[in-house]
Amino acid sequence: MNWLTNFVKPKLSALVKRKDVPENLWQNCPKCGSMIHHKDLRENLNVCNSCNHHFRMSVEDRINLLFAKEDTIEIKLDKISDDPLNFTDKKKYKDRLKEYRKKTKKDDAFILLETKIGKSKIICGLMNFAFMGGSMGRAVGGAIVKGAKTALEKKCPFVIFTSSGGARMQEGIISLMQMPRTVAAVELLNQNKIPYLVVLTEPTTGGVTASFAMLGDITIAEQGSTIGFAGKRVIQDTIREELPIDFQKAEYLKEHGMVDIVCHRKDLKNNLATVINHIT
Repeated sequence: MNWLTNFVKPKLSALVKRKDVPENLWQNCPKCGSMIHHKDLRENLNVCNSCNHHFRMSVEDRINLLFAKEDTIEIKLDKISDDPLNFTDKKKYKDRLKEYRKKTKKDDAFILLETKIGKSKIICGLMNFAFMGGSMGRAVGGAIVKGAKTALEKKCPFVIFTSSGGARMQEGIISLMQMPRTVAAVELLNQNKIPYLVVLTEPTTGGVTASFAMLGDITIAEQGSTIGFAGKRVIQDTIREELPIDFQKAEYLKEHGMVDIVCHRKDLKNNLATVINHIT
């Protein structure tokens, strides 16, 4: 019997317990390959220190970054029935909703706020990518309509932050009907001369891009955001041509006139406040 290994070592280990090491201490930047410590990444607003690659930002962190708590009220969304089509794939849609509601502590993929940016009062809607990829179903469509009506009632700008994979497949044709529904809500704002601004973040795709996301009076995009309808590979396979490396990136869209402003995340609050102050 080796008494050092079998007796002394366990006794010492029990006295000096190793602290639990948290997972994901380091993040690998997909653009430049740099290893970034999670604290440094958080302090730099989820942006790479080396190449300025913008990682996705949680909706909670974005709200804390942009809005003061004392100026912000969450607007309660209208309650709707779940699962209109009784949809089932690998699991029931109702079960998926329960799972994501428990995970995010939110009823669906949209948060509606009455808040201020700078000195301007606004109604702000934020898509929550953590809830089923920010997909747009009846609840999201209804929230956008409610946001537009509230902005009209309060006579203040309506600002939407997009982050979505598109329409929600579990709601079929009902999710696709949210595209004209949200377009009609934007048109209501236009008719009443209420400013409507869109901030495109990583990623904004599918039916969201094909509807309310590209109808802003002013369209701002975070640096490096992916913005498009179909995926790049799908388009390449369809047209059988190689597309530019930066195709569907915010900078490419600005160059081709689809986006007005591309800005760094740290400048977003000031840029948004300046634009809203100017147009109001």
